[in-house]
Amino acid sequence: MENLRQASISKLLKAANRLQKDPEQYSVLSKNAPKIRVAVIGSYSIQHFVKVFRLFLDRAGINAEIYEGEYGGINMDVLDENSPLYQFKPDFVVVFMRYNDVQLISKEDLDTEKAYLKSIWAHLDKIPGVTILNSNFAVPMERPFGTLECDYEHSSLSLYRELNLSMTKDHPKNVRIIDMEYLSSLYGKMNWFDEGNYYLTKQGFGLDYLGPVADEVTKMILPSVGVVRKCLVLDLDNTLWGGVVGDDGPMGIEIDPHNPLGEAYRAYQSYVLSLKRRGVILAVNSKNDLDIAKEPFEKNPDMVLKLSDIACFVANWQDKASNMVYIAKKLNIGMDSLVFFDDNPAEREIIRKFCPEVCVIDVPNEAENYVRALNEASPFEWAQITKEDMARSDSYVENAKREEMQASFVDYTEYLKALEMKGVTGLVGEDEVERFSQLTNKSNQFNLRTQRYSDSQIREMLEDDKKRCIYVSLSDKFTQFGIISCIILSAPNEDNGCEQDECFIENWCMSCRVLKRSVELYAFRSVIEEARKMGAKKLVGEYIKSKKNSMVEKLLPSFGFTEVETDGDRVRYIYDLSVDPKGEVWIQK
Repeated sequence: MENLRQASISKLLKAANRLQKDPEQYSVLSKNAPKIRVAVIGSYSIQHFVKVFRLFLDRAGINAEIYEGEYGGINMDVLDENSPLYQFKPDFVVVFMRYNDVQLISKEDLDTEKAYLKSIWAHLDKIPGVTILNSNFAVPMERPFGTLECDYEHSSLSLYRELNLSMTKDHPKNVRIIDMEYLSSLYGKMNWFDEGNYYLTKQGFGLDYLGPVADEVTKMILPSVGVVRKCLVLDLDNTLWGGVVGDDGPMGIEIDPHNPLGEAYRAYQSYVLSLKRRGVILAVNSKNDLDIAKEPFEKNPDMVLKLSDIACFVANWQDKASNMVYIAKKLNIGMDSLVFFDDNPAEREIIRKFCPEVCVIDVPNEAENYVRALNEASPFEWAQITKEDMARSDSYVENAKREEMQASFVDYTEYLKALEMKGVTGLVGEDEVERFSQLTNKSNQFNLRTQRYSDSQIREMLEDDKKRCIYVSLSDKFTQFGIISCIILSAPNEDNGCEQDECFIENWCMSCRVLKRSVELYAFRSVIEEARKMGAKKLVGEYIKSKKNSMVEKLLPSFGFTEVETDGDRVRYIYDLSVDPKGEVWIQK
């Protein structure tokens, strides 16, 4: 995706036209590619964007059916709920607006525009399960007040900035903001605003930036189809510091804040630390002796990153591809959750060849450009950031303490007791919706049917008396994990094919951080309890095989489910609710 973003507009349009004319030959989609429906509407011309956007989605592995609105057709599409847009039933609606769509002269104008945006969102919210991606406004260059623009809150630029800020503060849960103001500033407003082209073709921004905008919107959609990177894997020598620690020693490496090179490496470490604080897991993959590799973290006071920030530290003389597999296994995450940053181009090429699922960052030659390279690649795109995300990295680091404690126990049962685990199960309310939706989209390995749900879809289920959304949260003596498992139960309907006395497990996913601690059985008992409350006598479950969820292939049989039907990758089971599941649970309520 990074190379495609940087391609010239002529190459992008040529590739987009080929894909549009002959998708069978030029598409890279697999037969199992996730399918979505996307509507694109705008106050300006969007046909070139839609072409390029379709190309980006295809290259990202997303099979998208796209509805293209008319020029200037936002009101026509959105305000008429009998319009083709609503008949299309999109999963995503992309809304593009431009600064000259609004006339901001006074605070009253600002209030009018805020109300208009809320009206647009309220109408679109009537589409079941929709996520709205709405652009904010690239603030124009014109300064009628001259150098006084920033001195007055009622100046034109101040009002546009306030409108953008209000979109950030006041948007509903199922609305996400496409930051066109950031993109226009990143690439330069002198180039972004191509007024000649706008007056001629009504293209809302310079054609050269179709790629970056399409890339931005594609990255916003990826988490909703289960594409989520979680872990940054770092080299050490000439990546986190300048020099080679084995030759220069822990105090001789370039990390001194008083020289330019050391300052550049410290800036990169600071950026990496900011990623860790938002929930990105940090790992090390270095060709080095382990004790030597750790010395800078332990002995050099100028290091920004500490050993306690690293969840998995691998330093040896094996090939880095094998180490990458080990890191994924150690952290219990997929290879496609990893991002690799290494200054050595030969090592990067090895990972690309032997670990193709890993996202490999193109690292520049100069350390002062490391932050920019990782920031522009923006591999850690999530649909939202929850409190569970903020605590995730620390929970992986603290796992080392759990492993150390486990090693001191001969009996695994005694170890589980010593963890002092406490669990909470309940029905989802508004406070749990965001995390519940996120977990259904991010979980790939422990995921029975790999169904994805948006926030608004979950909220609809909360109002449906034939649905139950169950969450499980967990803590132990080391970590407050928060919500780690999500289960959706459904009464009989046309989609699940259940009989009148049956209840269907529509989906069940769980964080892999808490496996093998009896959490599965703890959650299953809550499922049984809720299914009985729904009046069911039998519980129906399904396992739908994916590339990543083999770990739950035997989950339902392990609880006593009986297989009743197999259809390709889909296996259907049934459970007698008059029977209580066997097994010990080491989790206190």
